[in-house]
Amino acid sequence: MNKYEIRSQKKKSAIIEASLELFSNKGFTAVSIKDIATLANVSQVSIYNYFGNKEALVQECVTIVMQDTLQIAQKLLSEEIDFKEKLYKALSICSNQINQSLHEYFSHSALEDTVLLKYLVENINKIKKDIYRSYIELGKQENIIDNSISTSTILDFMEAINSIGIEAENIEIKQQELHKLFLYGIIGKNK
Repeated sequence: MNKYEIRSQKKKSAIIEASLELFSNKGFTAVSIKDIATLANVSQVSIYNYFGNKEALVQECVTIVMQDTLQIAQKLLSEEIDFKEKLYKALSICSNQINQSLHEYFSHSALEDTVLLKYLVENINKIKKDIYRSYIELGKQENIIDNSISTSTILDFMEAINSIGIEAENIEIKQQELHKLFLYGIIGKNK
């Protein structure tokens, strides 16, 4: 890397760190590009040049928040365990680990910002979709998932399940039930 590339990377990193700190504490609507630029010690123009807008910065923040989840899911993908158990664990990881990470990175008041929450959910769902795609493809290779059903249809079905509103006090139980319903249907047995 030459000096220009190193400087650019340092600026990008500073912008992402400042964005994460500000979004984590204040939410999305209460944070301006000027606030981010000031904390990152860069010009506002640099932010627009590197990222385009605040929404893109949320996407970068989600990538940081999801790093642990992605690593766990990737490691699980290569473990030598029954595929159904592997998929069930992946679904749980994508629910529980993400919820835990969100609450570690973002304050309660920041998560009450509906705009921030909307962008977080959109970007988290994109990453979850990539994780799920890896598992579906593995299941098809192992002839456990029906190859006559397209991956995109399965992903659409999973997205529909993910979009079901769940009350906060029952979230873990409901998520487990939805995962079982997804894996085994309403008649299939959990074997």
